[in-house]
This record gives sequence, C-alpha cells and structure tokens, in this order.
Amino acid sequence: MSVLSTENWMAILLLISFFAWSLAIFIFGRISVKHIEKEMTEEGIEPPEWDKGIGSIIVTYSLIIVFPRLSPTIVDYTAVRRHTRKKDKTLAFFLQISSAIFFTLMFTVAYIYGPTS
Repeated sequence: MSVLSTENWMAILLLISFFAWSLAIFIFGRISVKHIEKEMTEEGIEPPEWDKGIGSIIVTYSLIIVFPRLSPTIVDYTAVRRHTRKKDKTLAFFLQISSAIFFTLMFTVAYIYGPTS
C-alpha cells in the first residue's frame, strides 16, 4: 500500500475544494440567480447590461446576500434582498465559504510548492 505525501494530500484537498466551488457556482447560478432575475423582471427591473455572458453577477448577488451592509451601485441591491429566499441565503453562504476555502488552498499550495526563484 502506498503512503500519500503531504504534497499529494494538498493536491487532493485542492481538487475537492475546486469541485465544491464549481458546484456552488453552478447551483447558485441556476437556482438563485435565475429566481432573483425572474422576480426582478416581473417587477420591471432589467438585469444589468454589463453582465451579458461573463457571469460576474453570480458573485455580486451572493455578496449582497451574505453581507447585508454591502450596498453596491452596479445593481439594485434592495430588489435582490427583497427576492432572496432562505435557500438562496444558504446557497450564497455555500458559495462564499467554498470560494474562500478554494482560494486559500490554491494560494497556499502555490506558495509552498511553487517555483523558488
């Protein structure tokens, strides 16, 4: 039986956290963002024009949901909060936590195992 080194364990943890982060982005975008934008469209508030195709609205909406004092001017944050459901809050927290874990691990692995020059 082979014993895994610390470098292998870090690679496995990084891969798992990447898949969790990817899943969080996909689920939050498909469930929460779609619901919020549908409700806002019914109110007459159109989605932002600057986000056609890049998907940064996913991060913006999740930050608005997780941090209640955040008031960005690029979207109607009151409408986003008004149309947020309990499962949207849970998915936003999952997205933010998985992002923090993934990026922390990624920078740690790059710092420890990256080039030394």
